[in-house]
Amino acid sequence: MKTVRHLLYGEIIRAVVFVALGFLALFLFFDLVDELQNLSRLAAQGYELQHALLFVALKTPDHIYELLPISVLIGSIFVMARLAQSSEFTILRTGGLEPWMALSSLLRLGLVFVGMTFFFGDYAAPWAERQAQQLKAPFLGQLTTGQTGAWLREKQASQQYAVNVRRFDGIRKMQDVRIHAFNDKGQLLSITTAKQAQIQPGQWELSEVEEKSILLPSTTKPAQFSASKLANKSWPTGISADMVAAALLSPDRMSTWELFAYMRHLSANNQNAQRYEIEFWRKVFYPLSCLVMLVLALPFAYLHFRSGQIAGHVFAGVLAGISFSLLNNVFSFVGNLQNWQPLLTSAAPALIYSAVSLAAFWWMVLRR
Repeated sequence: MKTVRHLLYGEIIRAVVFVALGFLALFLFFDLVDELQNLSRLAAQGYELQHALLFVALKTPDHIYELLPISVLIGSIFVMARLAQSSEFTILRTGGLEPWMALSSLLRLGLVFVGMTFFFGDYAAPWAERQAQQLKAPFLGQLTTGQTGAWLREKQASQQYAVNVRRFDGIRKMQDVRIHAFNDKGQLLSITTAKQAQIQPGQWELSEVEEKSILLPSTTKPAQFSASKLANKSWPTGISADMVAAALLSPDRMSTWELFAYMRHLSANNQNAQRYEIEFWRKVFYPLSCLVMLVLALPFAYLHFRSGQIAGHVFAGVLAGISFSLLNNVFSFVGNLQNWQPLLTSAAPALIYSAVSLAAFWWMVLRR
């Protein structure tokens, strides 16, 4: 059995790497074509070809994360179809390779692909995304969204804060920060503006600060207003750099832990976390789709091929991989619009393809 696993694993890994490299080269070429437009547009800021090439290279981990499940499907279908055409898999079956043994062997290999997908999606891709932002920020400007920037909320004891960040470098530094403080009745207490701010553990260091405070009226005193200017001020807060980036970046660029922390922050401040919950569970289930792809590919080893039929089945694998990616995105968008349960919304594509894979395995392998 060890020899059989060595044969299958070697063939599948080589095919998956070949397919992934082919797709990756195509995606990076398209990225480079898009990035060449910035060479002329940002030439005055000093943006050169080496910056564009490095920026494109930093997109590699994110592309690998997106392409791994599809590459696993196409590569494994090609290997299984080729083994069936050359009758090698028939010989393995004659030698005692039971269907469930073949399935369990593929699932063991699938766990390796699951681990790789999780690593690229949770560690390599977010890190590379931050490096790309830091590389391009001096030429393109800092992160911002819309005309008003990002808005965040936080509760502290008996006060609530609404924080507006216009620009963020993706690491620690922010510009044009406004902090609105309210009491537990929703009455405005103060507005603090800062030209610049830097995120430190447990606090923000504000620079060029202007603070306007309101002393609410009582039965004996009218409302009073005061204004002051400070060179620096520390504001204690639990809002981290990841949370600011989450408000400015697309959630699919965040790691699983960052999404979980931001979801808890939104829920604690009574904000809608539907979009981030869907993306969190999508991040959880997406690596597991590699197992689904291998199960979907196994029945191709039990088909009988004539010469020239492999290309058609590989093409069917390409269509299946594209349809899975499309279904994943469709469920994400529709679930967010229709307010579906995030766990089921994210798990539905994997469950559908798992059901199809197991049905095909039962019909084409066990039933026969």
